Amino acid sequence: MFPAEVYIQRRKRLREIVGKGVVLFLGNKEVAMNYAANNYPFRQDSSFLYYFGLDMPGLAGMIDCEQGGEILYGSDPTLEDIIWVGNQEPLQEKALRAGITLVKPLERLDGDVFRVIAHNREVHYLPPYREQRRLQLSYYDNLKFEEVDRKASEVLIRAVVTQRSVKDAFELEEMEKTMDLVTREAYEQAIKCIKPGSYEYQIAGVFEGSVLEANCRMAYPIICTINGQTLHNHYYDNKLKKGQLLLIDAGAESVRRYATDITRTYPAGGKFTSQQKDIYKIVLEAQLKSVQAIKPGKPYCEVHAIATTVIARGLKELGLMKGDVDDAVRHGAHALFFPHGIGHMIGLDVHDMEDVGEDYVGYDHEFKRSEQFGTAYLRLAKRLLEGNIVTVEPGIYFIDPLIDKWHSEGRYRDFINYQMVNKFRGFSGIRIEDNVVVTEKGYRIIGKPIPKGAEEVEKLLSGSS
Repeated sequence: MFPAEVYIQRRKRLREIVGKGVVLFLGNKEVAMNYAANNYPFRQDSSFLYYFGLDMPGLAGMIDCEQGGEILYGSDPTLEDIIWVGNQEPLQEKALRAGITLVKPLERLDGDVFRVIAHNREVHYLPPYREQRRLQLSYYDNLKFEEVDRKASEVLIRAVVTQRSVKDAFELEEMEKTMDLVTREAYEQAIKCIKPGSYEYQIAGVFEGSVLEANCRMAYPIICTINGQTLHNHYYDNKLKKGQLLLIDAGAESVRRYATDITRTYPAGGKFTSQQKDIYKIVLEAQLKSVQAIKPGKPYCEVHAIATTVIARGLKELGLMKGDVDDAVRHGAHALFFPHGIGHMIGLDVHDMEDVGEDYVGYDHEFKRSEQFGTAYLRLAKRLLEGNIVTVEPGIYFIDPLIDKWHSEGRYRDFINYQMVNKFRGFSGIRIEDNVVVTEKGYRIIGKPIPKGAEEVEKLLSGSS
């Protein structure tokens, strides 16, 4: 945990922003994997962690915005619990580390919530993403199951987004340390296994093993695939062959649950083919120029536009696209090759705060989501603030079914040279990603560099191919 004062000040600021009523945070419970005694690895709710810091199941927190009261609900372990999971620090002592002095048994929560409601005071809660929490909230407010999300507090959502979007020095240090000591090391270990004859699962296993060895775990399921054109590919059974590309998108989650998220693309045989290197250099240029554009006040949709323009111009130089580059981007022709957004916020979640609603996190009154294919997937469009931490991850992909569809429909014939595109079928995809903090005057990439230049990558692989 961070120092108690960090959590005290976060809750104080939340009370000031919300203003009225009571804020209810329901911590996560254990979830059975296939029977009651065999649970999925426990992951605490991120907003609960942000305000209370306690990473254990069976907790809830209540904050009175007007009277200033703060209550932690939970239970000390029974003797039976101690037999199975060991002795534990009393909950009262854990609560003090979060700056909470009043602790009540968890079974008192329902009665306290009903008393607040009986006094016609609003109970603010965030949208639930687990069914057991949705059931609990529907019980409190006598709601139909499907009505719970609609009744979530927009005031609380916006308050949480306001606070969690700007990282403090403790959070930044946590992510920086995890990047340097865990994620970077895992990439160094995985690279040693990238060679013809290796299987994707072997490389993924080395990466995850390195993360576990550092007393961390993965921030999200690893993407380790020769089929990088499938954006979220979690299949690992392919054997690497010379001439193929391997895309790894992975990051460690720190012991305090802060995420890292890095993508690199490697030639399985140690050397890029000329065709691969041409595409790789376009993606790298798009990534570098996008990162360099980051600064406070910059709309992230404009950073996305920089990447799309660099990609379209580079593909035109290779003969894959044609016509006016700006017109091609404006009409969305580039999305055949780059069908996702440039990046997203990252923090306690790899897609930070996505549980409260992406439009609250990435958009506001000034910036509304585009309906154009590709750009519509941009998770973050609004102006950047000092302290935001974002991913920057452009890519170029050759997705055969998408190419077939657009070609058969005659889409963007003024901008896409389908005859040349057909020469790239089976190419796979290339993505390059770093995590970037917005500083007072610009940006800083988090962590020591993880090599990404084409020649650097080939040099790294020269001993393992």
